[in-house]
Amino acid sequence: MHAIRPLLRKSLFNLFAAILACAALLTPRAASAEALLLIEADSGKVLQADNATIPWYPASVTKIMTAYVTLKAVKDGKLTLDTLLTVSPTAASQSPSKMGFRPGTQLTVDNALKMMMVKSANDMAVVLAEGVGGSIDGFSVMMNDTARKLGMTQTSYVNPNGLPADGQITSARDLGILARSFLRDLPEYEYFVHIPAIRFGKRVTGNFNKLIGRYPGADGFKTGFICASGYNLVASATRNGRRLIAVVLGASSGTARAIKAAQLLERGFSQDTLSWLRPSLGTVENLVPVDASPPNLREDMCGGHRKRPASDDDDALIATNGGTSGSASATGGEAQVTFFTAGLQPPLMKASELMASAPAAAEPVLVYTGPTRTGTALIAAVAADADQQATPKPRGKKSRVAKKPDAADKTADKPKDAKTADAKTAAAKPDAKPADVKTDGKSAAKPAGTKHAAAKPDAAAKPAAAGDRAPKPAKPKAATKPAAKPANNS
Repeated sequence: MHAIRPLLRKSLFNLFAAILACAALLTPRAASAEALLLIEADSGKVLQADNATIPWYPASVTKIMTAYVTLKAVKDGKLTLDTLLTVSPTAASQSPSKMGFRPGTQLTVDNALKMMMVKSANDMAVVLAEGVGGSIDGFSVMMNDTARKLGMTQTSYVNPNGLPADGQITSARDLGILARSFLRDLPEYEYFVHIPAIRFGKRVTGNFNKLIGRYPGADGFKTGFICASGYNLVASATRNGRRLIAVVLGASSGTARAIKAAQLLERGFSQDTLSWLRPSLGTVENLVPVDASPPNLREDMCGGHRKRPASDDDDALIATNGGTSGSASATGGEAQVTFFTAGLQPPLMKASELMASAPAAAEPVLVYTGPTRTGTALIAAVAADADQQATPKPRGKKSRVAKKPDAADKTADKPKDAKTADAKTAAAKPDAKPADVKTDGKSAAKPAGTKHAAAKPDAAAKPAAAGDRAPKPAKPKAATKPAAKPANNS
């Protein structure tokens, strides 16, 4: 009997070693240009971490901190959700994605937050920053002070929207800490992070976070993209009273980041019988930071090899490629990870199928300019915004015909174009399809005439820029504009 015990122990040890080896093989690992993190929202327990403490450019996930600082100021009584803020020339000059309001336009904190979090509007982030902190620099100080208090040791901010800047740095670890803090400190305002869509006038914009309305239980947070960072996503979901937070940085497309986040969340919610054999990763705060420079993914994300300009909202990639575009690694391990449809009932779906499906029907949240309104006054305000989109006021005495946009012009985004917000949307025939970054980029072109007529779109091209009709007596001459760099921001 005594001779058998050592053999039994050795056999059990070999069995456990084999099980651990198999589990490691079955768990998809992140590529070197990716960072992944999965944590429990309540405890901060780390369930998976790959490159989670490597510094990264945050892009528009920066706006989670902008919302946090703004809503903390509201909670502390420094302003209210009904406080009116004014669009400054600095705010109006931000690159798309943006609302494109003229300087002097006023709107409430509440509406600015909704526009920022759903449309990822860079101009609204600056409006909030100036309204709360007095200036971009003053608000950046508040953001950095808040990051230090929360324990975000790898984060620094220089602007409130995440547009490209060398000093704008974070990590998956720090974003996990921020998301947990938002849920813990601002539970009464968390609806701002999972609004499915907004309606401004006649335009409906869906949330860039593809998990909202598709992944069962998805309830946050924010996407981000610049060429240097790749496609980023902080996401959360709740199931059976348990909430998880997933962070994906550096994915190859908007579709890929959604698939990866869904896979992370599903593994976390599944009952993994081998979890007790894996070493504990501790809490997110205890992850050890890596001293390194952020990777620059510009060539991979925005190089000449791409057939179309990259942007934060790539619905077309989902529609044309079934949710698998640009990401062989995005579906790695998908054979082992499937998803229940809404209601957690069969049939099972793969992650790519889930992200390619239409989102659950949801009524868009109305947003508008001006002070807080209700009832008939709200209806009138929405109608007024819609009228301004359809009939911009004439400007100047000369008119010209805009050059039909081609692939190089799809995302032209000169900052000065924001000064003509009303003309910005005149050319785009409004419908129920959510507005995306590329449309916003085009519609930001500056009008140059007294009368403006919308160009009728065809099947192969987007609408021409707003505000361009030839003088009646003469044949119009095409206005040639230099091609702009593809938009690399969200």
